[in-house]
Amino acid sequence: MILKIKSLILLFIILPSVLLAQFRKYSNEFLNIGAGARALAMGSAQVASVSDGTSGYWNPAALVHVKVQPQVNIMHAEYFAGIGKYDFANVAIPLKDGKRTIGISVLRFAVDDIPNTVFLVDPDGRINFDNITTFSSADYAFLFSYAQQLKDLGPDKKLNMGFNAKVIHRKAGDFATSWGFGFDAGLQYINKRIQVGLVARDVTTTFNAWSYSINDKMREVFYVTQNEIPVKSTELTAPKLIGGASYNFRINKSVNLLAEANLDFTFDGRRNTVISSSAISVDPKLGLEASIKNVFFVRAGISNFQKALEDEDSTYTKKVWIYQPAMGAGFRLQNVMIDYAFTNLANQSNPLYTHVFSLKLDMVKKNKKK
Repeated sequence: MILKIKSLILLFIILPSVLLAQFRKYSNEFLNIGAGARALAMGSAQVASVSDGTSGYWNPAALVHVKVQPQVNIMHAEYFAGIGKYDFANVAIPLKDGKRTIGISVLRFAVDDIPNTVFLVDPDGRINFDNITTFSSADYAFLFSYAQQLKDLGPDKKLNMGFNAKVIHRKAGDFATSWGFGFDAGLQYINKRIQVGLVARDVTTTFNAWSYSINDKMREVFYVTQNEIPVKSTELTAPKLIGGASYNFRINKSVNLLAEANLDFTFDGRRNTVISSSAISVDPKLGLEASIKNVFFVRAGISNFQKALEDEDSTYTKKVWIYQPAMGAGFRLQNVMIDYAFTNLANQSNPLYTHVFSLKLDMVKKNKKK
C-alpha cells in the first residue's frame, strides 16, 4: 500500500518536468478562475480542505466527501463591469458503498456583443458604421469526475484519490471554434486536523484543436490590411502541479478556524510570480475561514502575487509587489448553503472589484412511506 502511494506521488512530481518545453504559456486561462464563492473568498487556497461538489474543480479526490446524498453547486460572477460573465455548475452523486463519488461540472466564460469591424471600411474608402455586427466569444469546459477513498491508514487517517476527464469547447462567433481534451489527477491525505492535497492539472497535457471559417470576402479584407489569415492549429496546455496543506484550529465547541496554504508550480517558462525561473515558477496562495457552529462563516484570502510598475513613479522604473486580496461570508440553512466573495484584481489605485455568489444544495432524500 505504501509503495503504491509513493508511486502515485512520484508520478505527480516527475511528469510535468518530462513534458517541459512543448507548450504554450497561458493556455485555457479561463480554467484558472476558480469555482465557488467560498474558495474565491479564501484566495483560491483549496486543494487540501475542499470537501463539497466544487472538489470536481479544485481536487477531484476530495469529491469523496459527498457521501450521503447528491449535491448541487452553482455560481455566477461578472468581471470588468459586467463585460465578462463567468458561470459554474456542478452535481456530485455518491455511489451506494459511500466510498466512491462521481461528479459532472460545467464552466462557462463569455464576452457578448463584441463589435465585428472587419467590414467597417467600404471598398471606396468610406467608413460605414452600418456594416458593424456583433458576435460572442465563449469558452466552455465539461469536467467528468471520479473519486474513491483508499484503505484507511490508521485511526483518523485517510487517503483519497480522484480523476477528471475534461472536454473543452471554445468559440469566437462563426469564425473560430476549438475542441480540446485533458485529464487531472488528485490526492488528499487526512490526519485528524491536518489535511494535505496534491493535484496535477492537465497531467497528460491538454490540447485544443482550432478550426476557422473565413469566407472569401473576409480573406480579401485580411490580405488588404496585411493581417494574417488564420489556419488550423493546435494549442497545448502544460501540466501544473498544486500542493497545499490546511489545519483546523478548534477554538471551542462553537468556533473553528481553518487555515490553508497552497503553492502552484508551473513548468512552461518564467512567470511573474514570487519564485520565477526558466524551469519552474511558484505562486503561493493563502486562505482563512472562521466558522460559528458550522452555520455562519467569515473568510479572507490573498493570491496572485506579482511585481508591477508603481503607479506614482513617473520614471516607470520602480516596481512594487501587488496581490489580489479577497474576503467573503456564508451561512447555512439546513441543507442550503449560500456564499459570497468580494475580490479585486490589484491593491493599487483604481482596482477592479468583482462580486461572486454561489449556492450549494444537498438533495435530501425523502423517507419512504410504509
